[in-house]
Amino acid sequence: MGVGESSGVSFNTFQIIGVAYQWWRAYELGSPAEATSLTWTQFSGMFLREYVPQSLRDAWRVEFERMRQGSMTVLEYAVRFSDLTRHAPALVATVRERVRRFIEGLHPSIRLSVARELEMDISYQQVLSIPRRLEGMLA
Repeated sequence: MGVGESSGVSFNTFQIIGVAYQWWRAYELGSPAEATSLTWTQFSGMFLREYVPQSLRDAWRVEFERMRQGSMTVLEYAVRFSDLTRHAPALVATVRERVRRFIEGLHPSIRLSVARELEMDISYQQVLSIPRRLEGMLA
């Protein structure tokens, strides 16, 4: 999309309003002028800690740990999977672990066809395209 890691922070902080804006301005004013820009991961972590209760973040982490495709389409599952990974970064610290967890949550009829990808060094985007194609063929 062309928005870099630190550009995403600038873009999003430009849009915040109200109390969140005041929180961000206080952070900026309290930071040394020579401080490096925050990455998106750092910013979103700070924002979540400030505005989302720990109990809710814990519930999302548990939901991620138990997540299965069930009756969702592969695309719906992938979107929810990506949303929840923010709350369990230690569980998907590497691409290989992210791929493994994604495949394990797929519906068994699709998971069996994708299982060999666990043995390969394959990107998350590549592994996502395989079950989407399989789902289309099975429909």
